[in-house]
Amino acid sequence: MNRVSIAEGNVLGIDVGWSEKQESSAVCRLSWNKDSINWRVCRFRANDDDRRNTIHDVAGTNKILAVAIDGPLRRNFDEIERYRSAERVLSRGELLKRIGKPGQSSSPNGKKLNWQANLAATTVKDWCEVGDASHDQAIDEYAVVEAFPTSFLGVMVRCPERLSAGERSDRYFGHLDGHEGPDRSLSQLIECLLGPKSWEKHIHSLTNHDDRAAFVCAITGLCIACGEYTAVGDSRDGWIILPPKWAFEEWAWEAIVANLKREQGERHRKASLLCYEDYRLRAMGEDEK
Repeated sequence: MNRVSIAEGNVLGIDVGWSEKQESSAVCRLSWNKDSINWRVCRFRANDDDRRNTIHDVAGTNKILAVAIDGPLRRNFDEIERYRSAERVLSRGELLKRIGKPGQSSSPNGKKLNWQANLAATTVKDWCEVGDASHDQAIDEYAVVEAFPTSFLGVMVRCPERLSAGERSDRYFGHLDGHEGPDRSLSQLIECLLGPKSWEKHIHSLTNHDDRAAFVCAITGLCIACGEYTAVGDSRDGWIILPPKWAFEEWAWEAIVANLKREQGERHRKASLLCYEDYRLRAMGEDEK
């Protein structure tokens, strides 16, 4: 691939929770220059002051090329309150069987996450210097997108169902960080996007669940900044951003395509699967009906 590399920059990832007493949310800034890659992660509670202060502190005065938030988002950050096509496509067949599914935005927990994701999005817009959106699936004038770490990681694992017990996303992270498994796919993904660089810290030093989720959200933002990603969803209810097709395991790509065709064959006909590779768009969905 003939990529246009970004010499230096910053992206932000935010894992949202709704506890006002425990630090169950986290923000990660992934940064790089021509020589090295680094990150910083901090946790916060779901109250306005803690959210604002922590996100602003981690972002600092840096220009943030893209922000990815682990929570349901749609255009204008409106309330969703329904089961979205993005969630249905990622919740069927082999994807459900092997890596689980995102929660429904219409469920009580889904509504809480949607509310907290909207608050996080508003915070970064108000308190950080965020780059303009240039991707076709933009839900705002700024580059703020929805991440889902479990599926992002799961589609990169060859045999996710064979991994040891525990939180799904932690199992996948441990396998892909080169510490608990043979692969170093996360670092390889980042280096494919940015080019070979030295690492200030090892990925396997991230052991906390929320820290890991925020880090994966930051990688999601990096995919957007570099223009290499997969988007699942529709223009009405938003898009979940996944790795570029070349980072998928074959079974996962086949599964997501099968689920998309099933979705389009039912009454919900606006779902799309968009894959950007080497700045050339491959689309399945509305244009191929």
